[in-house]
Amino acid sequence: MRLKSFLTGILIVLLWPVTATLAQNKPAAADTGKVFSLDDLEGIVFKNHPIVKQAALLSEAAKANVLQSLGYFDPALKASFGRKLFGNTEYYNNWSNELKIPLYVAGADLKIGYDRFVGTYTNPETRTGTDGLTAVGLSIPLGQGLLIDARRSTLWQAKAMVSYAEADKVKQINTVWYTAVKDYWNWYYAYREYTLVKEGLDLARTRFTAVRNQTLVGDKPPIDSVEASITVQDREIQLAKSAIELQNTLLVLSNHLWNEQGSPLELPRNAVPQTVSEKITLPSTLALDTLLGQANSHPELVKLRAKGTQLDIERRYRQEQLKPKINISGALISSRRDFNSYVPDYYDFNWRNYKVGIEFAFPLFLRAERGKLKEVKIKQQQLDYDLQQSGREINNNVRTAYNSLNAYKAQLNIQIQSITNQQLLLKGELQKFELGESTLFLINSRESKLIDMKIKRESIVAGYQKSLAELYYKAGTRQSQTN
Repeated sequence: MRLKSFLTGILIVLLWPVTATLAQNKPAAADTGKVFSLDDLEGIVFKNHPIVKQAALLSEAAKANVLQSLGYFDPALKASFGRKLFGNTEYYNNWSNELKIPLYVAGADLKIGYDRFVGTYTNPETRTGTDGLTAVGLSIPLGQGLLIDARRSTLWQAKAMVSYAEADKVKQINTVWYTAVKDYWNWYYAYREYTLVKEGLDLARTRFTAVRNQTLVGDKPPIDSVEASITVQDREIQLAKSAIELQNTLLVLSNHLWNEQGSPLELPRNAVPQTVSEKITLPSTLALDTLLGQANSHPELVKLRAKGTQLDIERRYRQEQLKPKINISGALISSRRDFNSYVPDYYDFNWRNYKVGIEFAFPLFLRAERGKLKEVKIKQQQLDYDLQQSGREINNNVRTAYNSLNAYKAQLNIQIQSITNQQLLLKGELQKFELGESTLFLINSRESKLIDMKIKRESIVAGYQKSLAELYYKAGTRQSQTN
């Protein structure tokens, strides 16, 4: 009896730090956490995320480029004036005006001009008389530039890049959302792991208190109290590690949270993720076929096709450059300055009063033009190969993600059955312990195994949800919360 009392006294001294820790760290009443669901995250991300706002500027920039390209078809007014007076002699008094209106059809230009070139030493070729001359005419390329010219090529390519920018916008937004969803489910897993470890710690503390009291009255051997205290300490270490993981995943998730003023937000500590049912319903094969069909409109493929359209326009323009330049211009001229005054017929607009001109140019070897055309054709071949490979990779990525969902579902079903069996083993072990036919070591082992299996279940649930988001991301779209 003296030896037993002595050992009990030593045990009380050894376990006093654990008892003090239990008293200090006794869990307070659990705060009622506010659920932060995936819908809440979606609302904040798509409304306030800087990258989402930045992506919206891509299409605006492309439309601005189209507007800039339309500027090549803007009418232009040009005027010049020069006068020389010396020794009481007016050498020249020249005033030239022209309104040039580029036409979309045939690369032609409509020109309306008024010239007044007078003076003693004015070139007789350009002298007009004191009333000046008015001209209305056209400049038309009959060779190079008839079907496509630089300004139409620039405009058409700019319009093709609008769809490229729209696809790039969708791709960036999808990437932001996919990253946010993965971070959300990482936070969900960290929270569930922390909750399960905390529940295990609470059980270990309760068991330690009961075993310690039984040891003090002599119903349990002192070694059981030591075993119970080691379990408490081990789970306290696990809880501290889980708390750090939870805090870190919460911070990572907060990277996606911004308010309307563009200031960063952080989730409160009492925020909790949404609950998830253990019953998994896989997307149907019809849904898979739909996703595979949508994959043909994947933003990456849309971008490649837009680039292909742009290269096709560039190829047509470079082929046009192989033609000779044959530009013809003509204008009817008149000394009329308005439509109210009288002008003799032989000085008015008619087919006898005109100016015509023709311009011809043709490089003999066309090496620069042929080299550029060949370069564009090579780029088109490269793009075709890229489009072919990207299409196959996207389809296979969608199927791979769908196969992962099947695997997660099978794993989860097995894990749930294993947890049920482990709970039965633990219950049986507890009953045997009450009858004195088991040990505290076996109970702790069974209980730790059960906690690990529950954590594994939550890992599978989180993995399934991330793979579900990946399925839609790989198809170039976003997951609807009704799926």
